[in-house]
Amino acid sequence: MSRPAATTIIDDDYAVFQRKVLSITGIDLACYKPEQMRRRLGALMNRHGVTSFVQYANLLSRDPVRLKEFQDFFTINVSEFFRDRPKWDELRLLLQKKLKTRPRLKVWSAGCSIGAEPYSVAMLLAELSPLSHHTIVATDIDRKILERAMRGDGYAPNELRNVPAAQLAKYFTRGANGLYAVTEELRRRVSFKPHNLLTDSYEQGCDLILCRNVVIYFTDEAKTAIYRRFAQSLHPQGILFVGATEVIMQARDLGLQSLATSFYTPLGATL
Repeated sequence: MSRPAATTIIDDDYAVFQRKVLSITGIDLACYKPEQMRRRLGALMNRHGVTSFVQYANLLSRDPVRLKEFQDFFTINVSEFFRDRPKWDELRLLLQKKLKTRPRLKVWSAGCSIGAEPYSVAMLLAELSPLSHHTIVATDIDRKILERAMRGDGYAPNELRNVPAAQLAKYFTRGANGLYAVTEELRRRVSFKPHNLLTDSYEQGCDLILCRNVVIYFTDEAKTAIYRRFAQSLHPQGILFVGATEVIMQARDLGLQSLATSFYTPLGATL
């Protein structure tokens, strides 16, 4: 069966599109799995009756609304508090041990999306060490979603389904529209800033880096570069927390060793 014209893949056509997107957004599509990106973008192009990537590039160049739509569609902002709760319970135990020797932690939530992840860490640390001041930095490439994360509002009940009742009552308020917002106390515990994992400098000396379900669309080469830089960013006894289905292949070659499923630490670390 032939494919619709709107999703026909022409290598030169897509290469032009890659260069144009890089020039106007700073997003390097060459670091993302091409077939997955083409499929996702094909659906968006069909919506506007665009039949080639060159035409779509021209549309993005002249239409700010379509450009914003592309950026919102391209960045994946699906998240929830304490996503995959059993793994957060494991993290709690790891942090309990770490706090015995490192009373003030530096945490980096990379690809923080709507802020659910860094706020989850903030709640966890507030429970484990209520009198300590920890540094929690949250970053994302999507500036619009960062603005929402900084506000800490607009959270639907299903995004908080894993939050214990006591923490929900302590750290959230519910608006008349049924959506939740984090308290000012919790917002103050997290600082947000834009960051591109492919091009920008990395945080250093991190006791904990969270990057969960962020790099799934990257090429293997891009993933390797990112994980290597994460390894270099960790404190010698630091922890890297990745998605439940993500496995870092040849971790030792990147300076990492597996601590448990979803958790890695620098080679030689003893936690």
